[in-house]
Amino acid sequence: MTFKKAVLIKIADTHFDQKYWDKINALVEKKVSLALDDPKLKNELKDCDCLLLGFQVPIGEDILAAAPNLKYIGVLATAYGTVDLAAATKRNIPVCNLGGYSTESVAEFVITAILHEVRNISEGLKRAQSGNYSFDGIRARELKNSNFGVIGLGNIGNRVAELAAGFGANVSYWSHTKKKTPFQYQELEELLSSCTYISVNLAEAKETIGLLNAKNLPLIKPDSVLISTVPPPIINTDALVARLSKNDITFIFDHPDEMPKEELAKLTKLKNCVVYPPIAFLSDEARIAKQEIFIGNMAEFLEGKTPTNKVNQ
Repeated sequence: MTFKKAVLIKIADTHFDQKYWDKINALVEKKVSLALDDPKLKNELKDCDCLLLGFQVPIGEDILAAAPNLKYIGVLATAYGTVDLAAATKRNIPVCNLGGYSTESVAEFVITAILHEVRNISEGLKRAQSGNYSFDGIRARELKNSNFGVIGLGNIGNRVAELAAGFGANVSYWSHTKKKTPFQYQELEELLSSCTYISVNLAEAKETIGLLNAKNLPLIKPDSVLISTVPPPIINTDALVARLSKNDITFIFDHPDEMPKEELAKLTKLKNCVVYPPIAFLSDEARIAKQEIFIGNMAEFLEGKTPTNKVNQ
């Protein structure tokens, strides 16, 4: 079986290697690529049975209503919060994401970014590159025996916890539900107030937006490092800026491209805010897995199976 017609939104030619485009072409009889604001979109959706989406494409009732023949939605990302799952479920349309494709990449980035900061790597390199080989004044800390907190113990959060434990850290976690895990559960407020290193690893959803806010961010103790590799709305920007303004903690994040410029400017002017491009997910291995999982979901659906990465009931 194949899909009769797939509409692609915010998916570029560069998102897939040619051999994977060949695989997609074998599963789809016709492809149409459009922008979300293209006036031709709703007309093209009329006979579309497959909707393939790039990162953060908002799909609501209006789009779904314009696609009466839609059978499948594939999201080329882990995050799927911009798709109205309730509306899709009501129409018996499965929504599939790429859960797990970048678990190792993101988890390794979290540990790497923390170590880069607490071992003062930048200062050491800067000195050496200028011919100064003195270590005077360089401060460094170890992860071993530190309290390391993970907020959100999904695939990525669990892997971050495992890596931190491998360094000898005392790992605790907070999640919406307690897990069967060797790591200690803590209430969110207790975790924030007791951990020196805190990694935020939650998916964006109604219940996670603003989870870290003016009530709990002040609990973070001095000399702590807070790192976020999740969508910005999970942390209230004004509350974060207020906590950072005390200049006694460090905040690291890699989603500046998803923030309004005025919000981002509040953070980037602070010396204790470390901003990376959105690179946590990048690795050769993750790129291959991303393509394989995306196409695998499509193939499983066409074979009459429940796709491995279906996110709605």
